[in-house]
Amino acid sequence: MEALLLPYQIHPHSVAKDRRPEFQELPEPDIHILTSGGLRIPVHSTILASVSSVLENIINQPEKHRSSKKVVHILGVPCEAVVSFVQFLYTSRCTEEYLRKYGIHLLALSHVYLVPHLKNRCSKHLARKLTIDSVIDVLQLARMCDAPDLSLSCMKMVSSHYKAVQKTEGWKFLQEHDPWLELQILQFMEESELRKNRCRRQRKEQRVYLQLSDAMECLEHICKEGCTNVGPRDVEPTKKPCAKFSTCHGVQLLIKHFATCAKRVHGGACWRCKRMWQLLRLHASICDQSDACRVPLCRQFKLKMEQEKDGKEDSKWKMLVKKVVSAKTISSLSLPRRKRAAAEDTTSGDRIRSFRLQCVEPNGSVL
Repeated sequence: MEALLLPYQIHPHSVAKDRRPEFQELPEPDIHILTSGGLRIPVHSTILASVSSVLENIINQPEKHRSSKKVVHILGVPCEAVVSFVQFLYTSRCTEEYLRKYGIHLLALSHVYLVPHLKNRCSKHLARKLTIDSVIDVLQLARMCDAPDLSLSCMKMVSSHYKAVQKTEGWKFLQEHDPWLELQILQFMEESELRKNRCRRQRKEQRVYLQLSDAMECLEHICKEGCTNVGPRDVEPTKKPCAKFSTCHGVQLLIKHFATCAKRVHGGACWRCKRMWQLLRLHASICDQSDACRVPLCRQFKLKMEQEKDGKEDSKWKMLVKKVVSAKTISSLSLPRRKRAAAEDTTSGDRIRSFRLQCVEPNGSVL
């Protein structure tokens, strides 16, 4: 066997030039690492023991359990990978070139000898360098080496490129020798698709609640100061469209129809009138003003809701109110501070005036 004379930049004696005090003066190496190629790497037992608890246990074994020549065997990986591993134990550094060439081997070594910092570096590097051809092999290694972040990255890549991964040799090997892992991959893909669908549904619902919140703001805006063609009876509405005119225009159309609907006058109710009643009720459920609110029928709805506090009120309606309030809060928090301040300045600059909509149900009740 030949003793390996390491290059200056990674030889154990090169750390004497390291700035750290513990590496200023090093004694002669007192132990050797033996690789699969028969090469012997001279190292210091104290440094290995301080970095790896596994190596410490190996070094401190009784004489009968190890060779008297003080040799630590690191087999099954290329000699250069072992050299890079020793370099990291001394300097806590590993070049990108070594990670690119021996990242898989270094991950295995860092797992076996419990070197977490090197394990994290290898996991991140392998996650960045994943390919369709290598993803299955890396996934199997990540599971054996207990690297959950790397395993998750592999799972996501398989899920995103499933058809291409199916054509690789790694996938065929997996189907023949590890059907349990194949089942877990398929389950992960199914759960991922369910999460995507749930997120899409939640985003869609959030948009609906946000639209209702905007409609509440537009209703209050119309009833207080007016907008284009609809406004307080004693005040001329402003002709300049507001910032949310697309929503505001729809509310204006509902108000116009609600005021002139023939079915409502004769005791009936069309779908537009029902929607207007719902908007008025929703506003009353959200409004935190008592007598100062200018939206019509707000006080009447509040009184009716107080009478229904015995539990008869629809639970779905309560949930709708909570969702609309939550959507409004989240929307206001998501705005940048400058835009939020500009919106507040714009609102405070407008004049507030009263508005009364003289519309009640024919029987005198409030729905």
